[in-house]
Amino acid sequence: MIGAGLIGSAAARHLAQMGHDVTLIGPGEPADWATHEGVFASHYDEGRITRGLDSMPFWAQASRASIARYAEIEAASGIPFFQEVGGLMAGPDMEAAAQEGRKGQVSFEELTPSKARGAFGFVIPDGFEVLHEAADAGHISPRRLVAAQQRAAAALGCKRIEEVVRHTEDGRVTTDKAVHHFDQVLWAAGGFGAPHLDLPLDVQGRTVTFFEVAGPMPDLPTLIFANGVEIDIYLLPPIQYADGKHYFKIGGGPHDKPLRTEGEMRAWYQSGGDPAAAQALDKTFRALVPDVEVISTHWKPCVTMYAPDELPFIGRLDPATCVATAGNGRGAKCSDELGRLGAMALLGEEDPALAPMRFRP
Repeated sequence: MIGAGLIGSAAARHLAQMGHDVTLIGPGEPADWATHEGVFASHYDEGRITRGLDSMPFWAQASRASIARYAEIEAASGIPFFQEVGGLMAGPDMEAAAQEGRKGQVSFEELTPSKARGAFGFVIPDGFEVLHEAADAGHISPRRLVAAQQRAAAALGCKRIEEVVRHTEDGRVTTDKAVHHFDQVLWAAGGFGAPHLDLPLDVQGRTVTFFEVAGPMPDLPTLIFANGVEIDIYLLPPIQYADGKHYFKIGGGPHDKPLRTEGEMRAWYQSGGDPAAAQALDKTFRALVPDVEVISTHWKPCVTMYAPDELPFIGRLDPATCVATAGNGRGAKCSDELGRLGAMALLGEEDPALAPMRFRP
């Protein structure tokens, strides 16, 4: 298993649970982003939105399948990672997401902008549609989810190698320290895996901004908000980070930066993010939650990876290699199902709609 992040760790657990001999390869989290010369991943954080509502059928199903196993993973690992605070989606037209929700029997209600403000304090423009998913929605800690998957997999016999993969061929995996041999290999690396794969992957550098507040706001849900023009953001309520402080987190918008090489990705993480993007996100945040008293702000870089049709690449590359990658901005909440699908592809059950060769003649 190449990639010890969200999808790779999930695939390792599923394969180990099925009784297979599994080895998970990938480095741990770097201590200092500014000086780190290795690879990075996007799960070094405490907040990602999770929800069952989505306008695309695949992601709606993958979300629900993953959320249904959260309790199982927490119980198997002893590591809690899911906070069921509920979630809002707001925009000029939410009908596609609402239709998928009804098909999937997701429990949600439609609110007016004024009711959403009265209940939660979010300022959403008049005329917008608001969907409120109170149960089986909220946020996860991607860092803790990875730890939970790996601990559960280790309890089932999964081995762990903290090395950086440089090359693979016919089951032979060359890392920065050794050469390993396997019957089958699953590429489940994130952005830093893209240059190794002959796939139409679009890696984007994204800036996220944090707003320190006095403490938690336990009744506040997450928010997905798009105005149909220049704003398309996600907002998480105050979460406690390693420094003991509580931060709102906002990300998204039109300021993503294309990243094509490993060097560009590393430089992006080392840069600390884009101040102009952070400023735009700051403006959006203060318009959405004007009544919150902010103590301090800071921002960080993140990376997202997209496929042309906004579906993941999950399937076989050659007789010894499969791939499971491209979260398309939804990968964290759906990662357990993406990992399961990657595991099944490795065992010979590939969904043609997700096949990595689907864009080739």
